[in-house]
Amino acid sequence: MSGNVSAPLSVTLPDGTPLELDAGATLADAAAAIGAGLARAALAGKVNGALADLATPLSDGDAIEIVTARQPEGLEVMRHSYAHILAEAVAELFSNVALGMGPAIEDGFYYDFQTPDSISSDDFERITVRMREIIRRDEPFKREVVTREQAQDMFADEPLKLEILSELDPDETVTVYAHGDHLELCKGPHVPSAGKLPRDAFALTRVAGAYWKGDAENEMLQRVYGVAFATKKDLKAYQTMMEEAKKRDHRILGPRLGLFQFIEQVGPGMPLFYPKGAMVVRTMKAWLARELERRGYQEVLTPHVYRADVWKTSGHYDFYHENMYFFTINEGTEEEPREVEFGVKPMNCPGHVLLYKQNLHSYRELPLRYFEFGTVYRHELSGAVHGLFRARGFTQDDAHVFCTEDQVVDEVESILDLVDYIMSTFDLPYTAEISTRPAKSIGSDDMWEKAERFLKEALERRGIPYDINEGDGAFYGPKIDIKVKDSIGRTWQCSTIQVDFNLPERFDLTYRDADNSEKRPWMLHRAIFGSIERFLGILIENYAGALPLWLAPVQVEVIPIADRHIDYAESVAERLRAVGGRVEVASQSEPMKAKIAKAQEQQIPYMLVVGDKEAESKTVAVRERHEGDQGAMALADFAKIIEDAQV
Repeated sequence: MSGNVSAPLSVTLPDGTPLELDAGATLADAAAAIGAGLARAALAGKVNGALADLATPLSDGDAIEIVTARQPEGLEVMRHSYAHILAEAVAELFSNVALGMGPAIEDGFYYDFQTPDSISSDDFERITVRMREIIRRDEPFKREVVTREQAQDMFADEPLKLEILSELDPDETVTVYAHGDHLELCKGPHVPSAGKLPRDAFALTRVAGAYWKGDAENEMLQRVYGVAFATKKDLKAYQTMMEEAKKRDHRILGPRLGLFQFIEQVGPGMPLFYPKGAMVVRTMKAWLARELERRGYQEVLTPHVYRADVWKTSGHYDFYHENMYFFTINEGTEEEPREVEFGVKPMNCPGHVLLYKQNLHSYRELPLRYFEFGTVYRHELSGAVHGLFRARGFTQDDAHVFCTEDQVVDEVESILDLVDYIMSTFDLPYTAEISTRPAKSIGSDDMWEKAERFLKEALERRGIPYDINEGDGAFYGPKIDIKVKDSIGRTWQCSTIQVDFNLPERFDLTYRDADNSEKRPWMLHRAIFGSIERFLGILIENYAGALPLWLAPVQVEVIPIADRHIDYAESVAERLRAVGGRVEVASQSEPMKAKIAKAQEQQIPYMLVVGDKEAESKTVAVRERHEGDQGAMALADFAKIIEDAQV
């Protein structure tokens, strides 16, 4: 017998165990060799750390991992595959459809379509039915590597795909996926066949306009969004959470509770606050300012606009220009007019840096901690603006710490202690994420290594669990992002602690060390709320509008049973206002039950019902918004509750 017999190959599993396979084996073969259950559950795999299709052939020495729906990567592959099934369904149901792009996103997927027909939520049922039919066919996703010219022939009738191909290097190889008669220009990976996707674990959610490739100069396409999960149970849990989230939407509750309003005439992303909302914001500021001053911070105030030279020095003029608002002012004379460019501040740091720079500093003064409730303005695209969560004008609880290298870990740890104090006040559990050096960055390797090590050390001292987000730091330094979880399980990115190598260098900041030499200070950016408006939006949704007693804009509603009890109701209100309480009297001519219902709807923490008996005994009948009737209480005792709740 003659001929060449290929030698078997050996791959390594995640735990370091070797696995012997026949020559030419694929990831699917590896899954089958490990176990029949894993082979059934397998969706994709990793080869030497890179996500790949199960049909990927293996080489001797590869490190492999089998990916299932239990892993985030498995869900990502499923969601990406659902996006292509969506494209296939729409192409079958609508005429003259040009296909754009369809990636996996958090919780689901989307696909962009160019079509003369209008796709609406009314079409979701028939699209869903067609998607389920396609999944039932269980056709394989077949990957093919082709040249750019071959791909152009394959997508000759797809103008958007041709545009993508025209931007590639002529020699670049292209991957194409065939699913039945449907072709996709895609890097993959995908599930091995459509039948691997549950038919009852996805749902289409909404349609929105989206500029092609995210460029406002391009045509507006129709983007269909969907959500997808590993099981029907997971989908139902998500849908239940989203229904609850709708009830808590701050964009609805805020105006209903008389806190703030967005007015079309003003423009998107610019909230206007009613007196109640202003009271809440003022209370948040007062509470935090008191705590910051206790911790050694000093409040500063800086202008809303600066000459463009400041933004050129800071680097914002070059790197952040499209997100800023610029205008000119005539600073000359009538005879010699001189137009000078100014920029509205998108952040507060240059002002704090300039204040530091105006004086000589000794190492004995450091750390120097400046804080400011500074309102900033950023040019966000209209489509990105989202209530208080992403506005064009907002107020940061901003602070900057100037310190020596030896003080960095202690300062970061102190900031983390402040984070814990604030989040625990609102019963918000949290985790942390460190974003490390990106490909494009400034600063020496030594500085980056130290800064990242300092951040890790501070988190470890505090016992805060953290993930590493490789390469996602700013170009000027690594950062810690704090992520909080609200009462219905959603995660929000709030606080940020950022090391900055850039501004101290650009503005030539120095301090005089013990040996009388000049040294560059380390600079830390720090925002705990992130922005006051955004944090307020999170609180409104977390508490479903029922803000804690100390923060509620109206803490007590005094409800007289009849008109003859109004005088006593007013005297109760005056007593509570004397201890700092925020009180209203329901003096309108309405039944008592209607007054209670209105106060309940406004989420007022306490309602005090007063009639003949209460006026005679100097008591109040207490009703709490969640627990209902609490019985009678001496006015003096209730006043103590309200006094203790004040900031």
